[in-house]
Amino acid sequence: MNNHPAGEERHTPAPNTIAQGFKDCAPTLLGYISIGLAFGVVAAASGLSFLEVTLLSWLVYAGSAQFIICALLVAGTPLLSIILTTFIVNLRHLLLSLTLAPYFTRYSVGKNIGIGALLTDESFGIAAVKASKEGRLGDRWMNGLNLTAYISWGLSCMAGALFGRWIAEPEILGLDFALVAMFIALLVLQLRHIPAGKLRGYLLLILLTAALMVIFSSFMPAHTAVLLSTVIAATVGTVTIR
Repeated sequence: MNNHPAGEERHTPAPNTIAQGFKDCAPTLLGYISIGLAFGVVAAASGLSFLEVTLLSWLVYAGSAQFIICALLVAGTPLLSIILTTFIVNLRHLLLSLTLAPYFTRYSVGKNIGIGALLTDESFGIAAVKASKEGRLGDRWMNGLNLTAYISWGLSCMAGALFGRWIAEPEILGLDFALVAMFIALLVLQLRHIPAGKLRGYLLLILLTAALMVIFSSFMPAHTAVLLSTVIAATVGTVTIR
């Protein structure tokens, strides 16, 4: 089934194998490892035990949410509020999964759940670029991509928690900015693959998102502003960019 307009250039599809998924994930491993180490250090400095960091990393598996959880724990936020905040922050994964879902309709519900459960912002970025270039995505390739990211993230967070015992103030080293830095790098990499004719439209959408965030953040929580701004900008992009 062709999910894209006819006449758009397509590259020869890469093999649908776990090994190929690992290969395509490799360029982002430095980001996963560095952010994972940074989170482990920040979590340890926040008072979390090694076991708590391990469970948080393997079960929650969400970089931005994990940093937020640490900040809320330090602030003494009630558990229910932490759970609700984490849920809202991670709602963006609904949008990411909906975007990739048309490429996996030929697979079973179980396989789709497995793919969606390990989808991250970074693996979505890689998959989106591949889909735009080749017009298709495979289950084994996606599993290789997701599992490589998942394992490297979990191990890195654990290692960071061990090292974090000797770093009392991670902010001095700029480790709390590591996640933001990786997202900026991913944005630049994705913009490189966008056709020149559509680049202006995407840049305008980025500016729209930023402007909406500034406006919404003035009268609502930041995590809600992020979600609402993303939904509005995505809707505008869907209607205006073909």
